[in-house]
Amino acid sequence: MITPRRAARTNGRLGVALVSAIFTGALVTLGAASAFVAARLARRVVTPAARLADTRILSLDTAAQTITLTRTPDTALPGRYGLFTSGTAEYLKLGTVLSQTEGAVTRKLLTHIDADARLDAEAAFSGWYYDRPEQLQVPFTNELIGTSLGPCPAWLFPAEGGSEHWVIQIHGRGTTRSEALRAVPVFHDLGYTSLLVSYRNDGEAPRSRQGTYTLGATEWRDVDAAVGFALRHGARDIVLMGWSMGGQVALQLDLNSAHREKIVGVILESPAIDWADVLHYQAGLLHVPRPLVDFTIGAMSSDWGASVRGPGERIPFDRLDIVRRANELQHPILILHSEEDGFVPPAGSHALAAARPDLVTLEAFDTARHTKLWNYDQERWSRAITDWVSALRAGAAAGS
Repeated sequence: MITPRRAARTNGRLGVALVSAIFTGALVTLGAASAFVAARLARRVVTPAARLADTRILSLDTAAQTITLTRTPDTALPGRYGLFTSGTAEYLKLGTVLSQTEGAVTRKLLTHIDADARLDAEAAFSGWYYDRPEQLQVPFTNELIGTSLGPCPAWLFPAEGGSEHWVIQIHGRGTTRSEALRAVPVFHDLGYTSLLVSYRNDGEAPRSRQGTYTLGATEWRDVDAAVGFALRHGARDIVLMGWSMGGQVALQLDLNSAHREKIVGVILESPAIDWADVLHYQAGLLHVPRPLVDFTIGAMSSDWGASVRGPGERIPFDRLDIVRRANELQHPILILHSEEDGFVPPAGSHALAAARPDLVTLEAFDTARHTKLWNYDQERWSRAITDWVSALRAGAAAGS
């Protein structure tokens, strides 16, 4: 069972290096306090994060099997979700909203809780729903994908009777491959073998020397090793599906992979299309001034910013702006994104669809929150993928 992680700790002190000659001009403009904020922001972005509590358990009714949470834009959503907790249970499945007030939401429990159960008040609302592969009741095996950093764990769900068609699922930032379990049944029904992968610094795969994210710029290499694994095990064509930051990983893989000719399509769920745009959006929610965000991005992407970003690698934001690189794309792309995402703005998805209408199909949802489209409307989400994959295969058959 997954153990919920606690709030992330501060990643060290800024240190006297901020007053170095490299930063003198920037610090005069920003001020020491602003530079400190920039350092904190930069390190928070690249440091693998703990799972943060975002709601509180207000009450638990074990007779009625209901739970009441503080109301947030996420906890009030219709659909099925998960809840990371601690105490007697560590992960709960949640069903429909039964009632709500201005400050509280009562939902049906889909995980049975005994009368003597004790749960800590702090909890994290999740779109995972499934947290273990056994819950799908689909045969699977545990695999290890060899990479330059070492073996990366993966789950392999073979298609019934075997298949030359594979899908590789790539989870997002601050989470693990369990995030993608929701997608296995729809691809199983389509006759696809599913490979759910891990990658450097995600808590399951090996740690890089720096131990920090590069937001897709290097993580794609571990997934490229998974593509090689799939090809050695009978795959003829491969669909990539990336969730949130995993969408950027999938796009980098599609642009850079040595096996690019074997990739036939890409599905993006709530994707980070342009990380600079994402950081500006999230900083805006926190009322961080735009010049400070620009300075932070500059520090993260330049050699002179090492003292600000800490031990993390330089982030090539120009290469992570897929709209600017849209002319390099070659394969059909399905984007699933909500207008009310709340974490990754959908503007990047709309811009990419406008830049490459010949390749990109955008399925725009409303109401649903970040990576919770399946949870909010499983039927529509599954139908969108099924129709797109069916058209992709029909087009390939017609062209062969």
